[in-house]
Formats: sequence, structure tokens, C-alpha cells
Amino acid sequence: MHIAMLSGEYPPRWGGMGSTVFHLAGALVKLGHRVTVITRRDKTVERNPKKIPQQKGVSVLSVKWAPLPMAFTVSYGKWALRELMRIHKKDPFHAVHVHAPMISWKEKQYQMVREKIGPIITSLHGSWLGERDGMTRAAKHGEAAVWKNPNDLAILLTAKHYAKYERAAVRASTVCVANSEATKADFIARYNPPEDWRCEVVRWGVDTNMFVPLDRDHEDTMLAHEAIRNRYGEPDENALAGLPNTETPLLLAVGRLVARKGYRTLLKAMPEVLQAFPKAHLVIVGRGHMKRTLERQAKRLGVSESVTIEPGLPFDELAQLFRSSDLVAYPSYYEGQGLIPLEAMASGTPVVTVDDGPLPEMVDDSVGGLFDIDQPETLAKAIESLLQNHDGRQDMAKKGRKRVLDEYTYALNAERYAEFYASSD
Repeated sequence: MHIAMLSGEYPPRWGGMGSTVFHLAGALVKLGHRVTVITRRDKTVERNPKKIPQQKGVSVLSVKWAPLPMAFTVSYGKWALRELMRIHKKDPFHAVHVHAPMISWKEKQYQMVREKIGPIITSLHGSWLGERDGMTRAAKHGEAAVWKNPNDLAILLTAKHYAKYERAAVRASTVCVANSEATKADFIARYNPPEDWRCEVVRWGVDTNMFVPLDRDHEDTMLAHEAIRNRYGEPDENALAGLPNTETPLLLAVGRLVARKGYRTLLKAMPEVLQAFPKAHLVIVGRGHMKRTLERQAKRLGVSESVTIEPGLPFDELAQLFRSSDLVAYPSYYEGQGLIPLEAMASGTPVVTVDDGPLPEMVDDSVGGLFDIDQPETLAKAIESLLQNHDGRQDMAKKGRKRVLDEYTYALNAERYAEFYASSD
């Protein structure tokens, strides 16, 4: 089959959506399909086309868009539709795969595509209203003000308006595919879909070749591990050897530096964590407007010497950091699914995350721990409990890796989506 993939993100835009679309396209090709990705134009790519990673069997085309918060979804949707129709006349598509909410179509646009091309399979990565509510909740519990970020402010002010396009996707797609049971329930509650609404749940996988456990028998891997541990603190011998019974634990948090990710809650938990583990070190990796805010908060809490904020890392270094850490914390206030916990589990690293939304669908006490959302005290206790459970963490590492391999791979994603394309034709 020839599949059209419409996504507002695609490498070199490596967000959660960009990453999933890239890997899904490659996995579909391995099943014998062709994929044409229609995404937003990127000026850096125009200057250097080699920045787009190449995959045999995947064509990538870019279209114009208005660089305005939220409004880009409409302009991108318009130009993507034109390009879709143009290509279909020369090289017909069997199905159109739309990645919402970063594309805004009205019902009549969905209906036109269904009539002139074929079935539309829409991935529901999350909702604008969910993002808005997550930011509002985060702000109520002392996270950074959303008005510091133009994109967050736009979501806060216009999510209700752009929700109409999500409602159109629900009503006019052939099949909707939610990335978690929580996302499916969110769309049902907000948009009251028709009785014959077909919505499947397929949780996104992660790159299990990049995110792998620490191999203590591999010399180069251990040298990289030692470099990571020495970079962040003064590790003891057990830490350098990759053993769990260390007095110098390394904690990791990854994600955009925005209010809804819950980093201030994590920092509030650190004084208590440091009472139990005085030589612990927290590394936060992410880009965004909150870096200075978080640094100031760490200083006020007296934990700045035990916290490092990295604005971003190359993929290989980030993957090494995942496997070299003792624990990954993910205190997010809203997610459609959340890939960071899965990347941690694939790396053999236990996860502490919120007992809310889609995250308990992936994480339980067999692979990590859960805490009450927006409660730094329960977060601190969850971290301490895992760090003190040396034998348990080793068992969690094995079970987490196995869970990802069994349930969260791009190969499994491709098989499910290929079924949707074929059954909807």
C-alpha cells in the first residue's frame, strides 16, 4: 500500500510526534508498504537537505505554514491538503494517516479526502483542551506561569477554539486511534462522539535499539558510563561499576522545560531526597523557557549544587544517560501517552511517575513507582523507596525492558496500523 502520512512534526523536528512518525514510517516500509510524509517546511532543511534523515521507501515533502502559535495548524493543514491531492493524482494513496492535533481540518475537508482518496486514519496524540487543563493545574500548584511561553499562552487562550478541529477529526475520520485509554476517555468526555465511532487504542513504541540497558561487560560502554557518572557528582565505586547499591545515585528527568512537565514539583522533592541520599544528583534534560526559573528555585531550596539542567544532548549521549542513571522521574501534569517512561524502561532504568492519566497504563510497582500528582512529599518518598531497594531495582530493570519489548515497539505499531489501513479500505 501507498500511505500518506500528514504530521506537523518530522525530523529534524524531533518531538514526541516527530519521533513516532519517523519510526512508524520506517517500520511500515519493512512490512512492504510505501510512505509519503507531508510535513511543515523547515528553513534549516532548505539550507541543508541532508538534515532530513533518509529512509528507503519513505518520501518526505514539506509545505508552507504560518509561523504563529496554534494558527500554524490551520495553514499547514491547508497546504498539506493541496499537496496530498496533487500527489494522489500522479501516485494514488490507499489510505491517509493524519496525526492530530497539529493539523486543523474542518469536517468538510475530512469528507473530501475520504471521497476523493480513501480512508482516513487519525492518530489522537492528545488534546489541546487536555494540554490547557494540564497547564492550569500546574499553575495552581506553583509551576511556572504559562505567559512566559508564547506557545503555552496560545494554548491557554485558544484551545477551546481549536478544539473544534479535534471534534471534526472525531466525527469525520474513518478510524481514530488513541495513544492511551486515558486519551480515548478524554475525547469521549469532551467531544461526545457518534454511536458508531470507531476508536482503537495503540500505544506508541520506542527505539529499543537506541535505548538499551547498561552492558557492564562492554568496555566502551562502561567508559562512557564512567564519564557520565563523573560529570555529575563524585560517584562511589559501585556507581562507577553500574551497581544499584550506591551512595551517589544519579536521577534523571527528560522533557521540554514547560510548566506542565512538573519540574518545580520535582525540585521541591529534592531536599527530602538529599536528606536520605546527601550525594544524590539530579539531571534535567530539556529545552524551553524555564531554565533560569528552575535554577533560581533550586538555589532557593538549597539544592543547586545537586542539580544540573542540560539544554539538550545528542541522542547517543542522552541514551547513555538513560542507561547510566539509577532512576528516571517523570512528574508531568498532562500527557497523551508519554514516551520518556518507556525510553527509561527500555534502558533498564526504573521510573517514578504520576498516578494519573495514561502513565499508570505503562508503569506500575513492578517496573518503578507511582506518586500522587502535584505532591512533592509522595514523590520524594517514592524516589527514596526505590533507591533503597537495591535488589528490587535490578528486578524492575529486567521487567521494564521485557515489557517494552513485548508491548511497545514500532514493529507492533506498524502491524496494527497496517491492519487499520487495510480494513478501512
